[in-house]
Amino acid sequence: MRGYGLHAALVRGATFLGRGSVAGRLVNLGRYPGLIRGAGRVKGELYRLEDPELLPVLDREEGYNFGRSIAIVTLAGGRRARAWVYRYRGPRESAVPVPHGDYRRIRWR
Repeated sequence: MRGYGLHAALVRGATFLGRGSVAGRLVNLGRYPGLIRGAGRVKGELYRLEDPELLPVLDREEGYNFGRSIAIVTLAGGRRARAWVYRYRGPRESAVPVPHGDYRRIRWR
């Protein structure tokens, strides 16, 4: 997301389309959030990648505890789009649930 460490390095060549939400639950993993399956909505940002070579770069940066899959994102105004999301699949012992689904509300940068 804009304002966070990896944003500038990883989304060059990407167009910001807006804020949106996706079905699931959010957990706080300390230095970063994780999207997991479950009831609820998780807020985030939607981008169009202009360079498909960026996907493997993002995969490496997200790391082995995150898997990329397609999800339906709902944008402001109700428009829906199919998009890649990264779901957390690592250990959850220290994961703290974020019931409102908005990482910015608990950690701005």
